[in-house]
Amino acid sequence: MKSSFVLAGLFSSLFSLHALAASTEPARATSWQMNMGDWRITAVSDGTVVVPLDKLLTHITPENLVKRMAAVGQTPQADAAINAYVIDTGHQRILVDTGAGALFGNAGGHLPERLRAAGIDPDSIDLVLLTHIHADHSGGVQRDGKPVFRNATVRVDQKDVDFWLNPAHTPQVEPDQRHTFAESERSLRPVIDAGKLKTFSAPATLAEGIEAIPASGHTPGSVIYRVSHGGETLLVWGDIIHAEPVQMPEPKVAIRFDVDQQKAVATREKVLAQAARDGDWIASAHIAFPGIGKVVKNGEGYRWMPAPLTQR
Repeated sequence: MKSSFVLAGLFSSLFSLHALAASTEPARATSWQMNMGDWRITAVSDGTVVVPLDKLLTHITPENLVKRMAAVGQTPQADAAINAYVIDTGHQRILVDTGAGALFGNAGGHLPERLRAAGIDPDSIDLVLLTHIHADHSGGVQRDGKPVFRNATVRVDQKDVDFWLNPAHTPQVEPDQRHTFAESERSLRPVIDAGKLKTFSAPATLAEGIEAIPASGHTPGSVIYRVSHGGETLLVWGDIIHAEPVQMPEPKVAIRFDVDQQKAVATREKVLAQAARDGDWIASAHIAFPGIGKVVKNGEGYRWMPAPLTQR
């Protein structure tokens, strides 16, 4: 069903948006599409995972956390989306992030089947871009010790490879996050052995109209992908935001997953201010599916404005 979205006075885009029923649960779409000129962007859900924000968020009181989540009808035991995005230029199919693969059990790992349901064969992916190396972003590059996207080159910032594939850095992360080193080895080793991993150092141009922008803090090599085409710009975020109802209004709230919380907060503050100022479209890994919208200034913080569907 073809649709478009407009937010009066704010969204003046040429994008068109399509909701695709690609789930065994008919009421829940797991892929959405929008156009940037003659390029097509497809958001695909890898799944959702329950995140205990009361145990993971820092720099916020328990009372304020409960208040923030209650305002959107949620509790601190929140469902977090795991979103991935396909950029189809007509010449290349480029996938940004790969979901969790087998690392989250049935909470993730649905990306290949949902790509197929959206009409995208995983073997048709030419290039995989990872925002960073963490289970829910890079875990899906392999299954049973073999690359999932068999014809794709996988690209990620060298700083994340140097960090997560070297166990000597283990003491630099929280004890309950040290499993990430083994997960990173498990996820990327099949890609490396297949000769499919190619690193870069951001800032870097990776394809026509696609740039990697440094966004370190959450991990040493975290990046944002800036997609520019057809007079529009889309910023694809990894873990700039984990808890949108909390971190949009209060960007200083960090999460224990951050390797460097101070730098992660500084990056988030800079990125949110720029997004609100420039009015670019955002595609965010952990904002409610499809995670596409804009950021607007709201008092001392910011507010997420999802791109709604207006039926025609």
